[in-house]
Amino acid sequence: MRRALAYLELLRPQQWVKNGFVLAGLLFGHGWREPELALAAATATAAFCLGAGAVYAFNDSRDAVADRQHADKCERPVARGAVSQQEAGVLAAVSAACGLALAALAGWAVAAILAAYLVLNLAYTLGLKRLPVLDVVLIASGFMLRLLAGTAGIGIEPSKWLLACGFLLTLLLGFAKRRAELSKLAEDAAQHRAVLGRYTTAFLDRAIGVCAAGMALTYALYTVAAETAALHGTGDLILTLPWVLLGTARYLFRLHFRGGGGDPTEELLRDPVLGATALGWLATVLWVIG
Repeated sequence: MRRALAYLELLRPQQWVKNGFVLAGLLFGHGWREPELALAAATATAAFCLGAGAVYAFNDSRDAVADRQHADKCERPVARGAVSQQEAGVLAAVSAACGLALAALAGWAVAAILAAYLVLNLAYTLGLKRLPVLDVVLIASGFMLRLLAGTAGIGIEPSKWLLACGFLLTLLLGFAKRRAELSKLAEDAAQHRAVLGRYTTAFLDRAIGVCAAGMALTYALYTVAAETAALHGTGDLILTLPWVLLGTARYLFRLHFRGGGGDPTEELLRDPVLGATALGWLATVLWVIG
């Protein structure tokens, strides 16, 4: 039982909330009204959960030595010795295969997008994560593939404004994570993640500011676009913008003044204001377009 729990922990199910990006197309494309699209989106989301778990397991099998020197990562299953590196590699392969098989049930387009996601993360883990800026762009690209799987992959036309907004949001979160790591680890940062030695706080703050402003602007433009009003039958989606601005400001506040920002999932769970903002945004979206 303990070994099974260690395997599950290795797949990091607490991080699977990020795969909610797959469902964005279902929400904003009114796909929930069609049972077949809803089932395909749910299947694609589950497939990406398995694919993401495979990526986490493979990454941990590669980074076990470095993780043992990290204050938090040393508690991961491979780093603490609960699972061997070989077992983690096998689990990664099995999880990836199951994810691809499940994705194929949602459609071959979804399976192809998940395959691209796995290859992208393989390249990231094997070396591209050491290249500054490109490392964050690759992470953001992974989220873009999630959005595409939940839209084009299942037959929903994706909004270009929404895709741009999603990309800028994930760039923001990626640069914020690097900034949080740099602040927390200080002089030891480069020893735990090589690319951190090539970043500076000043550069990351500028990049975060640009991405935050761009994300808010593109979301605002999406809410007032003529095609958005035509799709939803209302121009009131702009009412959700205050939630986006509040959530962004609160996240940046926690990043700069509370030592947070490293893990968006944990921030949502730990900070009641941020969590309430996310729920308020979702409730307003459902009210406006439902």
